[in-house]
Amino acid sequence: MDEKLLAAAARWRGKTGRLEVWYATLSDPSTRAGLWIHCETVAPSDARAPYAHGWATWFPADAAPHTERFGPEPVQPAIGAWFDSAGVRAAPEELTGRAGALAWELAWKDAGAPLWTFPKPVWDRELLPGAQVVLAPTADFTGALTVGGLTHHVDGWRGGVAHIYGHGNAKRWGWIHADLGNGDVLEVVTAVSHKPGLRRLAPLAFVRFRIDGKDWPASTLPSLRMRTTLGLRHWQLEGRIGGRRVLIRVDQPPERCVSLGYTDPDGGTAVCTNTEQADIYVEVDERRWSVLGTGHAEVGLRGSEAPALNERTTT
Repeated sequence: MDEKLLAAAARWRGKTGRLEVWYATLSDPSTRAGLWIHCETVAPSDARAPYAHGWATWFPADAAPHTERFGPEPVQPAIGAWFDSAGVRAAPEELTGRAGALAWELAWKDAGAPLWTFPKPVWDRELLPGAQVVLAPTADFTGALTVGGLTHHVDGWRGGVAHIYGHGNAKRWGWIHADLGNGDVLEVVTAVSHKPGLRRLAPLAFVRFRIDGKDWPASTLPSLRMRTTLGLRHWQLEGRIGGRRVLIRVDQPPERCVSLGYTDPDGGTAVCTNTEQADIYVEVDERRWSVLGTGHAEVGLRGSEAPALNERTTT
């Protein structure tokens, strides 16, 4: 099977205590508007029935973001499309659906290979509580997005499509997807596991670049010399990878963010603060990139660290 199709194929086959996600984030490079589509299958750890649900968040160029949800509805292991529930479908090169006042009919293409944020054996053998792979790290999107009856034509929007599978969300995490231009891209997952014995450790950073057509670092193991400092508005990673000095700074202005509640299969909760309009600054030795207003980023926190939910819906 093609590597992309293999990485995208549904993993859940009925086991309890599992979480599976397909998501897309995309930006209009001319207006800096953005869209986040999140499709989720949850198999609770207890006797509750599995369900499918998700949301779409629209980040307009000149107003606050707003979210519409779909589901939940009962779900069975997928056949055919990766996700096809509650009027929303995610499949190879296809994203369609409706949630409240938002509707989308999108196609995407990416000739490149998947970007393995985590080592491929970790994904194949489920060696960690959760793992992610970016199916389409440099995707081009076309189609249409309707917001409250107003249609936005999507042409030349850029972003990524990714797949997550595991037992639930991390205790604390940060995520970055940054289109660096000319086919270059950065993907970061930095997290503290929610599992006993691991939750007291410092964030473990998985940092992947695709620059000039080559994936770097060559190893997909975590970057142990990268230190993560998480914050709701400003956060960063700094250290060394393969002998090179690396700095990644993220600014998530509150007016460009939405904070949504997540629920794990075991019933635990977290709050994710996400934006597709982040400012991201990157240094690798003397090479520098600035992504202004089109960076995709989020911070997830639990308990007293978590912010208040600010989910906005259309009327």
